[in-house]
Amino acid sequence: MVASQYLPPWFSVAPMMDWTDNHYRTLARLISKHAWLYTEMLAAETIIYQQGNLDRFLAFSPEQHPIVLQIGGSNLDNLAKATELANAYNYDEINLNCGCPSPKVAGHGCFGVSLMLDPKFVGEAMSVIAANTNVPVSVKCRIGVDDHDSYNQLCDFIYKVSSLSPTRHFIIHSRKALLNGISPAENRTIPPLKYEYYYALLRDFPDLTFTLNGGINTVDEVNAALRKGAHHVMVGRAAYQNPWYTLGHVDTAIYGAPSSGLTRRQVVEKYQVYGDAILGTYGNNRPHVRDVMKPLLHFFHSEPGNGLFKRKADAAFQTCKTVKSFLEETIVAIPDSVLDSPIEEAPRGREDLFADVHDLLPPPYKAREQEVLYAY
Repeated sequence: MVASQYLPPWFSVAPMMDWTDNHYRTLARLISKHAWLYTEMLAAETIIYQQGNLDRFLAFSPEQHPIVLQIGGSNLDNLAKATELANAYNYDEINLNCGCPSPKVAGHGCFGVSLMLDPKFVGEAMSVIAANTNVPVSVKCRIGVDDHDSYNQLCDFIYKVSSLSPTRHFIIHSRKALLNGISPAENRTIPPLKYEYYYALLRDFPDLTFTLNGGINTVDEVNAALRKGAHHVMVGRAAYQNPWYTLGHVDTAIYGAPSSGLTRRQVVEKYQVYGDAILGTYGNNRPHVRDVMKPLLHFFHSEPGNGLFKRKADAAFQTCKTVKSFLEETIVAIPDSVLDSPIEEAPRGREDLFADVHDLLPPPYKAREQEVLYAY
């Protein structure tokens, strides 16, 4: 598989630890055929140390294409080996995590967003990754780290990484990261969004491709960003916490393609077949029903019966050994009108989200000679 076989990543689902696993991606692909999907971040060391068990971490069904593998790490040899091992699974792109603010990643692991402080290493890492794969490579980063948060510093990072490696695609989370004093969850809400930095990058690096990430919750807002000139847009929590109404409109409203036409009942039936087939395949009774059903707990977000469905799910997890029996115990909480009706109109977004973004652009970036020399 190669990425050119697919429509562009105008809409992608962000890599999210403990969320965008194989189960969630299976559900997501039943809802949208064209959204680009990302794996959870996998540490290069995990891929290497699990060579005898790689299917558990890297395998996915062909239907999940287009799909991007996100890896994390700060050791060049390990990044090279992990990329080489992943080649057998035919991902459509390899992405390096330079944006995770978790202390376990950015602090003790010395990767994630802390890598933004060492763009020369990131350039070397991306060169190593690219040398060990035949698919495109990309970087996901923030707009800054702690007090290293000026637009020029962001541009220095982009300039150095793109100059030192074949990287031509950057996913920009439009918040900086604070490494001390706040949690990863707070890092998704407390630092202010600066979409103007993203749009300035489009102006200053016309030869590169950028995906906008951060604070975008509806297909309506994705289209607003695209109308303002964004190359691509990535959505995170909304695609997980409300998958039916977020992903259900992607194919039609963003790609102009036909809807799958599936009702929620039909999606659940297809997902049940997948779930019962995968139970226990990792060994030691993993995955179990709770693992497989986790993404479906958000499938009826804000609908009548959702609260009762979740209460029944809590009880069913204690006794059910199959997805079929779990659904028999729980789905009765959801009215037929919800299960069988076609998807309704997409939720409206915030109309002013990007209204004045082009009036806020920082001054154009000019690479300073000393920065060029430092990069090399």
